[in-house]
Amino acid sequence: MIKKLAGCIGEYKTATILTPLTVSLEVLMEVIIPLYMADLIDFGIDKGDMDFVIKTGLLLIVLCIMSLVFGVVSGSFAAKASAGFSKNLRHKMYYNVQNFSFANIDKFSTGSIITRLTTDVTNVQMAFQMIIRIAVRSPIMLIFSVIMAFRINTELSMIFVVAIPVLAIGLYVIMSHAHPIFKRVFKTYDKLNNVVQENLKGIRVVKSFVREDFENDKFREVSGSIYNDFTKAEKMISYNMPLMQLTVYSCMIAIAWFGARIIVLSGATILTTGQLMSLITYTMQILSSLMMVSMIIVMMTISKASAERICEILDEKSDITNCAEPVYEVKNGNVEFKNVRFSYSRNADKNVLDDINVSVKSGQTVGIVGGTGSSKSSFVQLIPRLYDATEGEVTVGGVNVKDYDLEVLRNSVAMVLQKNVLFSGTIKENLRWGNENATDEELIHACTLSQAHEFISSFPEGYDTYIEQGGTNVSGGQRQRLCIARALLKTPKVLILDDSTSAVDTKTDAFIRKAFAEEIPDVTKFIIAQRISSVMDADMILVMDDGKIAAAGKHDELMEKSEIYREVYLSQVKGDEDNE
Repeated sequence: MIKKLAGCIGEYKTATILTPLTVSLEVLMEVIIPLYMADLIDFGIDKGDMDFVIKTGLLLIVLCIMSLVFGVVSGSFAAKASAGFSKNLRHKMYYNVQNFSFANIDKFSTGSIITRLTTDVTNVQMAFQMIIRIAVRSPIMLIFSVIMAFRINTELSMIFVVAIPVLAIGLYVIMSHAHPIFKRVFKTYDKLNNVVQENLKGIRVVKSFVREDFENDKFREVSGSIYNDFTKAEKMISYNMPLMQLTVYSCMIAIAWFGARIIVLSGATILTTGQLMSLITYTMQILSSLMMVSMIIVMMTISKASAERICEILDEKSDITNCAEPVYEVKNGNVEFKNVRFSYSRNADKNVLDDINVSVKSGQTVGIVGGTGSSKSSFVQLIPRLYDATEGEVTVGGVNVKDYDLEVLRNSVAMVLQKNVLFSGTIKENLRWGNENATDEELIHACTLSQAHEFISSFPEGYDTYIEQGGTNVSGGQRQRLCIARALLKTPKVLILDDSTSAVDTKTDAFIRKAFAEEIPDVTKFIIAQRISSVMDADMILVMDDGKIAAAGKHDELMEKSEIYREVYLSQVKGDEDNE
């Protein structure tokens, strides 16, 4: 885990190395200062030697300034290194998520990924900064201060030998109990983000069903869970400060008491006043170092859980990758399924798709109908390798889809998903997702085919009209037509419409199908539809039922031999007559 995270330091290695170096110099200055303070008192002030006082005083000022400079420089390097580290870490996680297949994405909720990219990365960034700065400063100061303290008086310094183990054991007990709680808290954060995201995306539904109180209760429950866990963990960690203070003040009292006795009884021959002052200063440095160590342990306890969650994202590898020697050309739109079986999990008791065999020639239109849960979407998602078939093979242009370069395959297979998504930006910017170099004429042509040009032209700003995130400022039918136009701009060899005209009226739907037949006759078209009228003219209609192809043929054939198809058609015809 540490090696994987360290790989994100990247171009900030210099700042990362210079931080502990300048911190060490800062500590060196701070450790030297008490020695000259002792000399100032013993050989300057006590003896009334003003020349010595002035010289030593000036030297102390120089040491203080140098300590300050090294401290500022180390802080600057630490900030640069930690911010750069978190930037690289966030980028690496985000880029890895972009490579995820649908199966990989299914393992993580959206809220969980967002929490890992934000809160978890921030925790690890803070821990990294403490590691390269405070985690270097504290041990060095602790070691040097202990050495200096023993040089001054070995007997008094034995107090530290007793205090440090007691403190270390106490800190270990506290942190070992707090870590599991912090680990649980971050999982609850995922739930909180999911609740917020779900509520904001569905705010219109929430308000239309007057479910604000229900949503508030759901949020309060998750937020309360975080509060309770954090309170419990913080209560445990709060014992850290009393333990530190008890140790610090006990050592201070013991050194002051025994040190004063030694000075009085020996007549300042074994221990001088200046040395006692230095010893007290070193005591403060030793115990402040231990306090900083405890802070590091607290931060490491919190960040460990975050680091583990981050590594889960980094370790996740896409199960859909290019083969050793991929094919870089899709010759035509022939599509064939050969003995295909598919399940979302290798351990599933039942396949989502079972024994699928179908052959489609380039340029044909294939309609797909079936009830909810009949695996229509799963069927078409195997063509552009959004998922891989568990058994059998899917071919496009006579080549197994697994043998194609992924980018080439997906550029040749345009797919408009059930959930049409538009991104914040102008209509032009959204359309150019299909072809970033598309001319205005090509945009207009694609929108004309998808029956979107007319309503776009009615907007005051036309194709420069701004689309809100998710396309909330256009209707469902308009959103679908824009998504179809975007797919057409890819000039694909295979076009898949996954129930992508459900929000448009039957007249517009007919115009779209007519435009497809006349303008893109060589493109193989798969159309999943709930309305039989949308696929009646297809070259082949597949009737899906429980993950299998229950029947295949043209409209007239299916009316005769498929009871499922006939029932759906008659129910829709009767429904239309009743509406009339």
